[in-house]
Amino acid sequence: MSEWKGKCAALFGLQGVSLPDGVDWKSVYEKKPLGRNLLKNPAPQGTNVAPNPLSDSTLALRNLAVRSHAGDYAGWSTSAEEFHYEEVRVPEGVVVCYMPRFSWFTLEQRVDLKAEGLWDELLDHFQPDIEIEDWYEESQVHESIYQLQVQLLGADGQTVISEHVCNPREDLENYSHTWKQVSHTFSSYGPGVRYVHFLHKVKNSFMVEVRSTLVTGSSVKVKPSKSGL
Repeated sequence: MSEWKGKCAALFGLQGVSLPDGVDWKSVYEKKPLGRNLLKNPAPQGTNVAPNPLSDSTLALRNLAVRSHAGDYAGWSTSAEEFHYEEVRVPEGVVVCYMPRFSWFTLEQRVDLKAEGLWDELLDHFQPDIEIEDWYEESQVHESIYQLQVQLLGADGQTVISEHVCNPREDLENYSHTWKQVSHTFSSYGPGVRYVHFLHKVKNSFMVEVRSTLVTGSSVKVKPSKSGL
């Protein structure tokens, strides 16, 4: 076991981190939990971040994905929520022939940090940085097209130890149709973290044609370092 502990110390380059007995260091070494993306299937809609602006093939994929929520969503829990018409603001006196219908498409995933190979002493005492990254398409179907909520949870899977929420507003007057990056680093979050719950949602619209929003490049990484060191 000391051989595998030494391999882990060399692999991760951890300084001042306790490597206690009782941990299956062979398993930790094989899983290599530090520095890799712990989310399964980070591009479920089948597209990666493309050069800006979005290519014609990506735009076509966007429309196809929304018509049937096409994609491989293995590893994700998904749901859709359609808005009622009365939730769309219409100025007084304006006559509307067609009302757009909007829906949120939600994807969420929970990462079990210990199952991925991390150990209690590392999470509780060293508290390595946990980096979050995501990309969403500037579809401009609405001023609010993307939301992100990431929670660090305790051992019961319910207690929220730290949380990051992102709800950007889009400038509908400037049409650029690019990919936008969202990122956040959790640091010094306190002891007890055992799960990361990653949830993002994108808005789609339906009227004469389908207009949709894609996400890709989602990641949760536990770094072999911490801020300030």
